[in-house]
Amino acid sequence: MREHLEALVRSGHVTRSAAEPDGRGRPAWLYEVTGAPEDGGQHAEYAGLAAALAETLQRTSDRPVELAVEAGERWGHELAARRGAQPQPTAALARRRVVELVDDLGFGTESDSRATRVTLTRCPLLEAAHRFPDVVCAVHEGLVRAAMEDYGADPDGVSLVPFSEPGACLLRLTASGHTRSREHRRD
Repeated sequence: MREHLEALVRSGHVTRSAAEPDGRGRPAWLYEVTGAPEDGGQHAEYAGLAAALAETLQRTSDRPVELAVEAGERWGHELAARRGAQPQPTAALARRRVVELVDDLGFGTESDSRATRVTLTRCPLLEAAHRFPDVVCAVHEGLVRAAMEDYGADPDGVSLVPFSEPGACLLRLTASGHTRSREHRRD
């Protein structure tokens, strides 16, 4: 057991501290979970950065939502390109690829069989989204629109409804059966 605890301490999963002395002998060790070690402890810093940028955009721009969607679209095209996105043979397959991308970004996804209605049960920027939903959620919607386009589906039917139910957002993806070729992509 001790070896397992020491391995968790070395990996950053838990911290160890000495308990207050209580009688004879050495004090006992106390262990506490540190958070999400898989992101190297950087998630909080990135979420803070996202909140700072969202706040600045909201405070300084007369069109923060439009700019946030544009930023999300650029990011979405970049993410899709890194994955080698290609137009899919059907819109349903394109939507499924987009849901996979969103899930890999840290959103919890639950979708219907055709991936037209996706419940987002987790958000990697939840605190920033609560503070600046117009900006943060617009970035996410833009990201999805761009990814839909790069996978060959019509992005016009994309809509994100922030906090549509307790603990979740609703992402609607077009039910169109048509896919679009990459040549028709709007930049």
